[in-house]
Amino acid sequence: MRTALNSPFSPGSDTVPEVWAGRTEQLGDWRDVVRPRRIAGLPERGRTVLGEAGLGKSTLVRRIAREAAKAGDWVTPQLRIPSGADPLKLVAAAILTLASAAGLSTSREEKIKDALERVQAVAASGISLTLRQQAGPEPYTVLTELLIEVGRAALKRGNVVLIHIDEMQNITNDDALSQLLIALGDALVYEELVTAPGGVQVARALPIAVYLTGLPEFADMTGGRTGATFARRFRTTTLEALDDGDLASALRPFLIDGWEVPDGDGGMSRVFMTPDAVDRIIELCCGEPFLFQLAGERAWYAASTNIITLDHVEAGWKSARAEAETHVQRILQRLPDRERQFVEAMAGLSPDERTLSRIAKELGLKRASDAGPTSQRLDTVRGIISRGTQYRFRHRAAEAYLTGDWP
Repeated sequence: MRTALNSPFSPGSDTVPEVWAGRTEQLGDWRDVVRPRRIAGLPERGRTVLGEAGLGKSTLVRRIAREAAKAGDWVTPQLRIPSGADPLKLVAAAILTLASAAGLSTSREEKIKDALERVQAVAASGISLTLRQQAGPEPYTVLTELLIEVGRAALKRGNVVLIHIDEMQNITNDDALSQLLIALGDALVYEELVTAPGGVQVARALPIAVYLTGLPEFADMTGGRTGATFARRFRTTTLEALDDGDLASALRPFLIDGWEVPDGDGGMSRVFMTPDAVDRIIELCCGEPFLFQLAGERAWYAASTNIITLDHVEAGWKSARAEAETHVQRILQRLPDRERQFVEAMAGLSPDERTLSRIAKELGLKRASDAGPTSQRLDTVRGIISRGTQYRFRHRAAEAYLTGDWP
């Protein structure tokens, strides 16, 4: 009954799992704020979703994109930016696809034809158009113009244009990053004059929504000279671990009605989970969406019966331990030395001893304030710890790894 072909669990960033846990705030933000305001012509900032690996950034926006597509919106694919790639070329190609969906490719209007031709050149050459200092408009202005045209087409149709760009931290070329962010930001703030009933002209924003996802390092890349403009045009959310209540809600169907799956004979059957199995999966994953899906998947594969037991969870997790450990090690190894040393010193203290002054002492610093900037980054940028009178871990898997025998 339980097979690899009918598992509802799916660890990894390239799929939206059937067993969905949490992120109701971000999903509600799309359904109740971003999309309605953009449809109504009201200004609304783009969204930047950052966080450490395994927290479900890409999966979250992929689910938003799937909902948007079901509602009839025009959605780009997940534009993953490889390290060293030219983002303008990738985004230009996606905009051309949206332009085709909007019917602009068959337009006879000279202005649109020129915009399409220029964006095709950007899709071929990208930022190199600027580096060669050829005559003509900058690539970012060309992208902005076509985005505006696609937005106008969406306005007439009554839907939204949704753009999702992933792995933003991989854009290491400052010129390319600046041009991309300005192009997207200019399209977001552009206002179109429309004629309201009674012949009055009013300005309205175009129905364009932009989601950027990536690792916390992207927050540093948008600071300094471009920080103020970026903050005005994009709202940043740093994801953290899910609450145990969110995970319990996601697994509740297994306890009450069972999870429906094909029975292999043309009918349907249901897979249940014992309460102690649910509790153990929640305990093992430490609030991490990736680890939650990993623990669920391995428990599913541990047997083929219609009941997932505690023994199945334990057996499945045994085969997942190495992957879980590598996942957390990778997160810790990516931290700069000062941040990793801070986290390790904090983990070496009991929870009631985790104050800034005590952590600074463990680090060999003379003053607690010397550790202040590091603790601030670990809190506001990375979302790994939470500051206060007593410091605590927000990244519960890292805490479990550093303080006990997990995984």
